[in-house]
Amino acid sequence: MIRPFLVLYLYDKMEGSIILPMIIVGLQPLCGLLVSWYGGGWSDRFGRKPLMTAALALQMACMVGYVFAEDVWHYAAISIVNGIGFALFMPAANAQITDMVPENKRAEVFALMHTAFNVGAAVGPVLGLLMFDWNPSAVFLISALSFLLYGLLIAFKLPETMPRAARDASGRVLRAPRRTKFRWAEHKTLLWMTLFSLPVGLLYAQVESTFPLHLQTNFEHYRTLLASILTFNGVMVIAMQIWIARKTEAMRSHLVIGASYGLFAVVALGYGYSTVIVWLFIAEFVFTIGEMIFGPHMQKAVSVMAPAEQRGFYFSVYGTSHLMSRGLGPVLGGLLLEYGGGETLFTALAVLILLAGFAQYRVVRQFSEAA
Repeated sequence: MIRPFLVLYLYDKMEGSIILPMIIVGLQPLCGLLVSWYGGGWSDRFGRKPLMTAALALQMACMVGYVFAEDVWHYAAISIVNGIGFALFMPAANAQITDMVPENKRAEVFALMHTAFNVGAAVGPVLGLLMFDWNPSAVFLISALSFLLYGLLIAFKLPETMPRAARDASGRVLRAPRRTKFRWAEHKTLLWMTLFSLPVGLLYAQVESTFPLHLQTNFEHYRTLLASILTFNGVMVIAMQIWIARKTEAMRSHLVIGASYGLFAVVALGYGYSTVIVWLFIAEFVFTIGEMIFGPHMQKAVSVMAPAEQRGFYFSVYGTSHLMSRGLGPVLGGLLLEYGGGETLFTALAVLILLAGFAQYRVVRQFSEAA
């Protein structure tokens, strides 16, 4: 939840420039993209815990670094390292869940992880707003502390779940297998699913980058409104995620995923054209429903598709969609926002989401019927 406030922080630091903050926040996931293909393979070779603890340590150091950064290149360098940390963490975490949870419960457990993330999303924006108005550096220091605590929990409380074939009786890694060789013909379904997830990631990227600046043009107290919207989203996820996961667990994934794309398209239009606060909150509620059914079912589909010895690799490939959209999205969105306005930006995004949703529906349906 640090990225929206980082955009506003950089926007003020750089005297109202739109493109420079977008480039800086985009560096984080783009550079993470370069290591994500290796990160998943590393978790398959060296274990889940080492990757996750190292990733959290990197992200903690970056939060402290933002406090002392002064020049543009400082922010850029820190964002690069932060992106590497994020790219190492998620494939290992998703692979660990897949190791531990049977297939018929995975959507619910992925939903539980999403709920846990949103505990921070519910509290973070309001706390961040208060700290941002008082002292922006405090936002980054509190975030660093949270990464430290999370890392300690993983290091001392979480078991290693790497498949036993790669470990001895004591849990130590035996012999690191060769990194997975990537062949298009063997992974076409995974690659199509990754590609068609990009527009959804672009919507998330705008929420973290251009959306705060779009709010600034339409609402006087835009920071308070942004924090309220993000908190509302987090609270709704906490309240409803597990219930929705249980209700949709037995549904066909292609139907659930297709419906989520339709909801995201509605959200994009709501973000772009709402000039009344109540409509923004309605759009955010629709967004909440969409993300609660999209994320767990897409992760479940990837987990079912992945061979046991390649789970980290599969999640790292799928994760490139999220990283690429968060890297390119701020820059592309910033250009459209600057030269076309928020309405143009979010209308184009809604159309792109609908087209990708139709394609994703067909890909997931074909995979489900063949499985």
